[in-house]
Amino acid sequence: MQEQQSSSFFKTAWQRSWRFFRKYWKRFQITRWLIVMVLFFTLVSVTYLTVIAKTSHVRSLQSNLSRSTVIYDQNHDEAGKLYAQKGSYVSMQQISPHLPAAILSTEDRNFYHEHGFSVKGYGRAIFQAVGNKLMGRNQISGGGSTISQQLAKNTFLSQQQTLSRKFKELFISIEIENVYSKEQILTMYMNNAYFGNGIYGVQDASRKYFGKNASELPVQDAAVLAGMLQNPSNNPIDHPAAAKQRRNLVLELMGANKKLTKAQVKHYQSLPLGTKDTFENKNGYKYPYYFDAVINEAINQYGISEKAIMNNGYKIYTNLNQQQQASFQTDFKNPNLFPQNAADGTKVQAASIALNPKNGGVQAVVGGRNNDVFRGFNRATDIKRQPGSTMKPLAVYTPALEHGFSYDSKLVDKKQSYGKNNYSPNNYNNQYEGEVPMYRALAESRNAPAVWTLNKIGVQNGFDSVQKFGLPVTKKDDNLALALGGLSTGVSPQQMAGAYTAFANQGQVSKPFYITKIVDSTGKTVATNSGNTTQIMSAATAKEMTSMMLGVFDYGTGATAKPAGYQVAGKTGSTEADSSQDADATRDKWIIGYTPDVVVATWEGFDNTNADHHLENLSGTGVNSLFKQQMQQILPLTDQSNFNTEDAQQRAEQKQKRQKQSFSGSDLTHKAEDVTKDIEKRAAGVAQDFYERARSFLGK
Repeated sequence: MQEQQSSSFFKTAWQRSWRFFRKYWKRFQITRWLIVMVLFFTLVSVTYLTVIAKTSHVRSLQSNLSRSTVIYDQNHDEAGKLYAQKGSYVSMQQISPHLPAAILSTEDRNFYHEHGFSVKGYGRAIFQAVGNKLMGRNQISGGGSTISQQLAKNTFLSQQQTLSRKFKELFISIEIENVYSKEQILTMYMNNAYFGNGIYGVQDASRKYFGKNASELPVQDAAVLAGMLQNPSNNPIDHPAAAKQRRNLVLELMGANKKLTKAQVKHYQSLPLGTKDTFENKNGYKYPYYFDAVINEAINQYGISEKAIMNNGYKIYTNLNQQQQASFQTDFKNPNLFPQNAADGTKVQAASIALNPKNGGVQAVVGGRNNDVFRGFNRATDIKRQPGSTMKPLAVYTPALEHGFSYDSKLVDKKQSYGKNNYSPNNYNNQYEGEVPMYRALAESRNAPAVWTLNKIGVQNGFDSVQKFGLPVTKKDDNLALALGGLSTGVSPQQMAGAYTAFANQGQVSKPFYITKIVDSTGKTVATNSGNTTQIMSAATAKEMTSMMLGVFDYGTGATAKPAGYQVAGKTGSTEADSSQDADATRDKWIIGYTPDVVVATWEGFDNTNADHHLENLSGTGVNSLFKQQMQQILPLTDQSNFNTEDAQQRAEQKQKRQKQSFSGSDLTHKAEDVTKDIEKRAAGVAQDFYERARSFLGK
């Protein structure tokens, strides 16, 4: 009885709730609103996916896949190729007919009867996706991919298996079908497919696994390649048993698809695997550090993705000088040009870069002494190290000239303290002369006169000058330590080379860059750059700075690095290794040199400096040896232009000589004038005496 009452209560409650629900459902027309929302969501989704398909550059797909991205040097000569997911592209006429037959039998039997997608396949994929959602997995389990969809996925999308990617794949595949014929689509797919061991495309796969061209593949070998599309690791070289098993399954599918008779299937299944590797890997990545920098610039400055750069058949024109780049790479492989390794075998690292000062074009770059890693760490562009005394021309002597100093102005060379913090710079070996001319203070890299000068002209003027040179300084650097390169973040060799272009280019600083033009696979120019220069000092100031910096290599700290037979200006620099008890322990060694035709910046040091990993004060070895070798190889390749000025020391000596000659000439003139006056005086006396005697004789 009690159970009947309880059942009646719930039944009555349910009926009342349902009547209430139906009443308000009809009143507010919920069904219509749901239909409108579904239609609106569908419209937005379809519009979004259509835009994606239309903006995916499908029309350039064939030209992208059939061409490798080529990098050209400054003379528009080919320097190398960039490619990933790309092999030797061949036409359908260069592919054995057995291969498309095997692929279509395995991957997409209805290829010629569908428009880019399979309704059954998509139904299966959606069903699996719903199941994955219920299980908490944000992925799809495959299925539903036609040849066109696989091509869309491989060329335009990531491999992430999500429902949104699946719908993007659908719309792009439809667009592919709208643009290309079935034969073109199948040809692109076969040339873009992956076959394991880093091999892409049926031509290279045929050479890799069977030692023949794709046009020569017999049925059994074509079945092997078709079988690898689902699992490329099961290739006949690494896993012959699995490859043979998969081959035989493909042959059965070819039989079921009426491409082979039952007798042919059994015959081909009985044949052994005949593997032969005649593939030659043509590595076009000849200049890794330079090409890495080109890719980075294309990504960061022009917004082209790495995948597009590597696969879309661009022509990239650069400032590369192949001879300079090759010589740099050879030098970095020569251990005799570097200091000894640390006791534990850690190499002293280094980086060098060469620029055209007239426009900032990077002509050569090497970013380390290590095995090349694609888009790895490039010390020439990526490190942030203290520049040491290479900062003095930028922060001290250039603004000093612009504030009334002269190249031979006398600077105080004494140990003294500055400010509330008692900042006390030391000269190397604590040697001081009381005062020195500016050109000597620079060439000999004396610290005391540099700080004295910056204090004299005002730190703010030095700070502003460094900013004009394009270096990344912050308010933390607005102090006297700036004179000696004490920066809060540090700089790279590329940044320092860019700053020194102003001295070589009549006061115009040039921003370093690699790419001059990018042309896509259809012939459209998508980017151009001829360089960016800014006048930051007068040509007269740049000339005076060059005059002083010639002394660095003539008699100063870079004398051992001077290339024989050439006039080079520039600056050396070093920083102390604070973690070592060794007084000569050095963290960074720099040398920057230039002519009117080229600027070269070279850095050496350990990636991680500590008591066991530091340089000694090299004094003519190490970085000087490397720099000298580099310049002796590079300078003969330039126009070998001469500076229109002399070493400041020679100018000073000539000035002193003229002053002495002027002084000597003036002294003789005064003596001659004195003798003349004395003669005139005596002559006047004799005449007066004669006159008086004459008057006396005449009686007057």
